[in-house]
Amino acid sequence: MATKKAAKKSTKKTSSKKSSAKKPGSSRKYSPSAGKNVEREMKEMKQGKLKSGRSGKKVTSRKQAIAIGLSEARKEGKKVPAKKS
Repeated sequence: MATKKAAKKSTKKTSSKKSSAKKPGSSRKYSPSAGKNVEREMKEMKQGKLKSGRSGKKVTSRKQAIAIGLSEARKEGKKVPAKKS
């Protein structure tokens, strides 16, 4: 009985790692300068200086700070994918 269990364990499939090779024709989705915008907004949020658009309330959400940074990058004409909704 013990040999059957050992045999079953050795027949398990091993997970293969995905190759990290670049796809042909793929390029950056976000420009490095767009990342700088997001970085700046994150710093402002952490310092408590980042305010939302119309209401002027303090931004506390990390996701909202990123959204503001990307939005400003779009306005400046940097390479950022279009808004999804």
